[in-house]
Amino acid sequence: MQALFEHRLELSAHTTRALELDGDGPGIVLLHGWGDSVDTWRPLLAELAMTGRRAIAVDLPGFGQATRLGKGALLPQLDAFTTELVETWADGRPVVVAGNSLGGCLALRLAERGELPLAGVVPVAPAGLELPGWFDAIERDPIVRRLLAVPIPVPLELIRGGLGNPRDAQRAVVDAFGPDAETRAAVAGLLETGRRLLPELATAPFDLAGIACPVMLVWGTLDRAVPGTGARIALDRLPTTQVRLIEGAGRHPQLDATHRLLELLLPFPAPAVRN
Repeated sequence: MQALFEHRLELSAHTTRALELDGDGPGIVLLHGWGDSVDTWRPLLAELAMTGRRAIAVDLPGFGQATRLGKGALLPQLDAFTTELVETWADGRPVVVAGNSLGGCLALRLAERGELPLAGVVPVAPAGLELPGWFDAIERDPIVRRLLAVPIPVPLELIRGGLGNPRDAQRAVVDAFGPDAETRAAVAGLLETGRRLLPELATAPFDLAGIACPVMLVWGTLDRAVPGTGARIALDRLPTTQVRLIEGAGRHPQLDATHRLLELLLPFPAPAVRN
């Protein structure tokens, strides 16, 4: 069993936290979603450690323990970061990039770059195929708005307790805040990042027709935040795309159905059959 080690990385003018496994390839690069962090991949990395597979997960800029995003458009900043990550970590060897939500969007954007050593990409409930409804529901939620209006730090445990039996939107915001978002300022900053991202995600954030590497789209059947109907958009433009649904999983299959997602990732992409 491989040891998972945590370390700091410098990529594209950002400092970030990485969780990494040594092992054989093709290596797997894991990108989290909006409001999440590298920690969302810990269960999957624990199972990958049993397989001898090489892998890395990082905090994206603006989230977790990574440095903040700068002014201007956010997707180009995230593109520069993920491109340098793949170029540096792959070291010329083919890698699979898997990403959840925002990370899935970034994986598809990486796939447009034919010069990168990509064996394939696995977008998991990717943002950008359809405009996600989760952010608007969270921002307009009256409980969340009242919490943001409090002029003192609000501990995360107090937020959880105050919601009682939360609706999906409330539960999503609690999950999204993560261990480092204990204060009102951190929550407000997270929502501001969401506001800046939404217009970029709403305006065709990738050119699917320009993708040549294998693509496997994954959704959980219980995902209400980013519906799997977006798969039809991808299938129309990428006829060779695989679509896999994971029964009983929500918008985080890496947490809801870790082993099943691992089963999909390990053989992907399947070797080409020679005639």
